[in-house]
Amino acid sequence: MAFPTAVNDQITDAVTQSNVKVIGEAPAFAMGSIYQSMAHSTGILFENAVSAQQQQNTLAQAAANQGVMQIYSLDTTAAAGATEKIAQTGVSDNLTSLLTVLRAFKP
Repeated sequence: MAFPTAVNDQITDAVTQSNVKVIGEAPAFAMGSIYQSMAHSTGILFENAVSAQQQQNTLAQAAANQGVMQIYSLDTTAAAGATEKIAQTGVSDNLTSLLTVLRAFKP
């Protein structure tokens, strides 16, 4: 019961109950606001993840395309000649040459 005033007791009780109701609901509204903010932030996080994934896929496709273009731009005859030259200068050929030189110095 409120203190005796010139205002009707029913009015003061209604105002008091309204104030108590607002104060009582404040934590629930605050938590609701926090949950909404978290949901929005999570949505933005997933949007950014999808965007980054799309950019990575685009870069991977561009890199693969560059590789194919380089493969197709090679002259196959020149590549075969270079492979043959590399194959002829193997370790076994070097060892055979070294053995021949050492045998030449033997008395």
